[in-house]
Amino acid sequence: MKIERIETYRRDDRVTLVKVYTDDGIEGLGQTSVFRAGLTAQVLHEMVAPAFLGSDPWDLEAIVADVVRRHYKFAGSFLTRALTGLDTAVWDVLGKATGQPVHKLLGGCYRSEIGMYASSMSRTITPSDEADRLAAIVAEQGFAGVKIRIGQEMGRDHDASPGRTEAIIPQLRSALGDDVIIHADANGAFTPGRAIRVGRMLEDQGYGHFEEPCPYAETDNIRRVNAALDIPVAGGEHDTSMEQIYRMVAGRAVDIIQPDIGYLGGVSRARRVAALAETAGIPCTPHCSSRSMIQIFTLHLAAAMPSVFQLQEWSIEPDPQMEGIYAPLPQVRNGAVRIDDRPGWGVELDPAFEKQATLMTGGKIISEAA
Repeated sequence: MKIERIETYRRDDRVTLVKVYTDDGIEGLGQTSVFRAGLTAQVLHEMVAPAFLGSDPWDLEAIVADVVRRHYKFAGSFLTRALTGLDTAVWDVLGKATGQPVHKLLGGCYRSEIGMYASSMSRTITPSDEADRLAAIVAEQGFAGVKIRIGQEMGRDHDASPGRTEAIIPQLRSALGDDVIIHADANGAFTPGRAIRVGRMLEDQGYGHFEEPCPYAETDNIRRVNAALDIPVAGGEHDTSMEQIYRMVAGRAVDIIQPDIGYLGGVSRARRVAALAETAGIPCTPHCSSRSMIQIFTLHLAAAMPSVFQLQEWSIEPDPQMEGIYAPLPQVRNGAVRIDDRPGWGVELDPAFEKQATLMTGGKIISEAA
């Protein structure tokens, strides 16, 4: 079995789907990371696809490692975002070739139900409206946990609106009661001193974890915050380097490691992070704020890896641009998603998406979006 053709389908600049075709007729479906999809598709065809074309799909992890090594001068987000598209498409090929779901190939079905927490993406919503919204979602859909946004994204100690962080932290606890897990995500909002003060507020209110208290590249500052607090500090979603993730885990900069399959370069690299977390004795809770196929990839990883045992992220925000991409869509019932045993990822590209998308192969546009 050899890979003979690679195609990308881009409907807008949010998402690019990837198809890999083998010489024995198997078709694998994957996706690059979200955002800047056009540039990512170009990187895929020019820099990543040549290493995959003509190769044996069973050599996947060797090919992934070779791509990263070969392009060492261009290490970073666009390379790994593009690599995700081919890595995930080849996992689908391998699942279909064996008649097995991807989670079986990753190590087996460690858990058939994945508990989810309801993740808010909003900083514009008022604390009282957020409390009402999340309380209703918990009651209606059975989520055992939620996550809110605090501070201002990469905000240098500024808040999204004056006093919002100090107001929302106790208000959410009061509205949801003591039995609901509440996480808080700062998205790199704070300097270490401010992060420590906010972390102590979270501790006083019994919050679950404190995510990205400082900008993600400031490993020493995150480690300082973590050392000062009892609440678990989480991070790693933006990191594209396996070596950086190793330093974060080995140096105890974080208590929870959060690789994003889309940003890191695919499932092959993300499962190495999950194995590292298991060895280190800490949870791996992959970041997944998208309703795209990244959600499917993350669910399969969570089903297979022992260290991915905490509640996983489920965005509650409507996102029309992520609709009509693939089917069937995963569904939350009683706060959890049940994984099934369909081969590969168990989904198919929506024909409407295919018709609306710009098709590229070999770096050339074959047809424009309708």
